[in-house]
Amino acid sequence: MSPTRERRRPSSEEELPDRAALARQRRGRRSEEERRRTRAARPKTGGRTRPNRQVEIRRRWVALLSVLTGVALVYLLFFSSMLGVQDVSVGGSRTVPADQIRTAAAVPAGKPMLRLSTDEIRDRVAGMPGIATVEVSRSWPNTVEITVTERTAIAFFDSGPGGDGVHLVDGGGVVFKTVAARPPGLPELKLPKVSADDPVTRAVTAVLGVIPEQLLKQVTTATAKTPASVEFTLANGKIVRWGTAEQTDRKAKVLAALLTQDGKIYDVAAPELPTITS
Repeated sequence: MSPTRERRRPSSEEELPDRAALARQRRGRRSEEERRRTRAARPKTGGRTRPNRQVEIRRRWVALLSVLTGVALVYLLFFSSMLGVQDVSVGGSRTVPADQIRTAAAVPAGKPMLRLSTDEIRDRVAGMPGIATVEVSRSWPNTVEITVTERTAIAFFDSGPGGDGVHLVDGGGVVFKTVAARPPGLPELKLPKVSADDPVTRAVTAVLGVIPEQLLKQVTTATAKTPASVEFTLANGKIVRWGTAEQTDRKAKVLAALLTQDGKIYDVAAPELPTITS
């Protein structure tokens, strides 16, 4: 009996050359088409393709034109007289001349519209005695629009002999105009002091501003010692003690009923407890 031959297991050093040879053999059997597909599927590791010279020049021109356009636009808006002030429009003026408002506004002709300070223009016009409110806006391309609300006289006071004339007062107690004669249809303020800073003045003008128009037409004089003690005299000589500017509607209704009765002084300061004094 012949001795059994023992198979010797190849060592790892011997396996590696065999595997490499097998791989080379298999690669040799791949078709050319498979090799092309494999190469096409491999990621490209090379750098980006540089744009040609014409594309690069075009990009530079676009960048340069963008910068020049931006510079020209800034110059046009902020420094050129092309979009500068050419006209100043005034609206809302009735007794205050528009030319006086333009003079007070002092809008520089030709100054670029965007560099104008509308707040400064508004403040200059608002400082005029006869102006209550002011709005200033830009109307492109070259016009500044100024819209004003004039003060409306609600009463007047006479500075008396040696004084400087008759002064008109608005609903806020602001003395805004001096006239030569007493204006018809306005009540006279009989107060030691007339000023927008005076609480008594503001209280009296506030009452005159809220009472019904039909009643206001009958008022000839208005006075007060404190802000809560406003009273006025009617054209028929009757005196009305009104009190404060509160509860106007109720006081007006109560007073209308009281005036149908004989009396000299009609007190509606507390409308729930009105009184008549002969």
